[in-house]
Amino acid sequence: MSRNAEVAALLEEMADRLEALDVDYKPRAYRQAAENVRGHTVAVETLAAEGQDAVEEIDRVGEAIAAKIVEYVETGSIAELEELREQLPVDIEALTRVEGVGPKTVADLYEALGVQDLDDLEAAAEAGEIQEVKGFGAKTEQNILDNIAFARESHERQLLGDAQPLAERVMDHLRASDAVERVETAGSLRRWRPTVGDVDVLVATDDRQAVVDRFVEFDAETIEAGTSKASLRANGIRVDLRVVVPDEWGSALLYFTGSKDHNIVLRNRAIERELKVNEYGVFDVSGVDDPDSGQRVGERVAGETEAAMYAALELPYIAPEMREDRGEVAAAAAGELPDLIDETDVRGDLHLHTEWSDGDDSVAEMVAGAEEFGHDYIAISDHATGPGMVGGVGVDDDALLEQAEEVRAVAADADVRVFTGVEANIAPDGSVSVADDVLAELDCVVASPHASLDGDGTDRLVAACEHPEVNVLGHPTGRLLNQRPGLDFDVEAVAEAAAANDTALEINANPHRLDLSGSYVKRAIEAGATLAIDTDAHTPASYGFVRFGVHTARRGWAEPADVLTTREADDVAAFLGL
Repeated sequence: MSRNAEVAALLEEMADRLEALDVDYKPRAYRQAAENVRGHTVAVETLAAEGQDAVEEIDRVGEAIAAKIVEYVETGSIAELEELREQLPVDIEALTRVEGVGPKTVADLYEALGVQDLDDLEAAAEAGEIQEVKGFGAKTEQNILDNIAFARESHERQLLGDAQPLAERVMDHLRASDAVERVETAGSLRRWRPTVGDVDVLVATDDRQAVVDRFVEFDAETIEAGTSKASLRANGIRVDLRVVVPDEWGSALLYFTGSKDHNIVLRNRAIERELKVNEYGVFDVSGVDDPDSGQRVGERVAGETEAAMYAALELPYIAPEMREDRGEVAAAAAGELPDLIDETDVRGDLHLHTEWSDGDDSVAEMVAGAEEFGHDYIAISDHATGPGMVGGVGVDDDALLEQAEEVRAVAADADVRVFTGVEANIAPDGSVSVADDVLAELDCVVASPHASLDGDGTDRLVAACEHPEVNVLGHPTGRLLNQRPGLDFDVEAVAEAAAANDTALEINANPHRLDLSGSYVKRAIEAGATLAIDTDAHTPASYGFVRFGVHTARRGWAEPADVLTTREADDVAAFLGL
């Protein structure tokens, strides 16, 4: 895989630093470029090798930004970014993880108090110094103080959307070695958790040293390198390699994928059958006096594949996403495992944005992108006006009706079915930020919480589900991973309200959200709700986020029938009441 995510992160840092310095226009341009670079299907290093003109082929990447991308690929740094870092010597990534602290706030607090990192910010808040700064107050200071702990904790984990592309890049690098027989991710990354501590990579080989040597040739900082293990740091993410012999591939993969609780359940099941299970295989210890006398004690009966490991325990194969000790082993034993949804099952996307609000592209461009991606249908659902909209950008009621006409005109010549729509804001009292008569004119209404995300949101979300014009409850908690936790709510109560009112609960596939979470998905399905996997795409490249939504759905045991966006266009239209 490419270095696209790495380059995108640098462009986002450029945007934040320019915004902090109150530079007009450029921050938005860099953010748009970052999103398109991250989702581009061709590696930026491949394009850079062809020349700057090739980099400029990425949508929204102009001459100046393309030159910086080439500069970084060729030299490992961007001179202008280094100058911006010197001009504002702060840890802007860490500080902006604190809810309520944006780039301009960072600049103000640095100028007034010399705040450079989270420790400085916490000290200033505890001393009551922030409320004395012009434009701040006691409430703002307390909010900052309350959210610093979350910002610190989030720093210890990486977004799945950043870790997964890096892991794929590392594995591609390893596959180039003839010594590598098999390679796969392990740990929480293989279980597709929304955030991960590090990247775990497992390799089967008969030549351990050759694999370790190949691994440390990856373009990253080497932390350590032994005979069967090695570690690197790339893009701020630790990557750990473990090498095993081919005969122990399945047992090692099962063990190191986890989760710990899933492995404990398997271990106890093995004990009940006079078996011993560990990273080296499954062993029959029925004739062994002391089964704990060694790791490989007894007759080895499985270990080469994961499927054989489960079969030795009289179980069918359990998908990695389900291995969280949520009843999956009991379901497997009873023959009741779900037929999990796959990426190929998804047919459309009901939540995406255009340049009418904060998207990067026109309606026509988003429709063309959907056709190229292979969707059967989409809904144009730009932000309405309301609190919490990024940059205050939203489409008012009159403009929504104008946009609907444009959408219908584009749809008339499209090969993909296009629904008119909106993403309305859900106020704290549960009301929706668009007039009912306007909502009635649109095909698909997504209603989402964007602000006032503290406390219990059950009544607020139930009220939105009960609104007669709302079709999809978008990113129900409103969380932003590693940035803000979002609403708490009674998922069963909200799911029951959704089911009773033909409102789908969204699994927002944007890797910054992944909302609903897998555990909430499972409970929502059990309560009878219909789900919708949407990408919240702001550019055609983001249609690819669907993979993260699908794996999140799999973590919640979702089958294709549970998900609205696996249905054919006519069936979706019927669900929308058209």
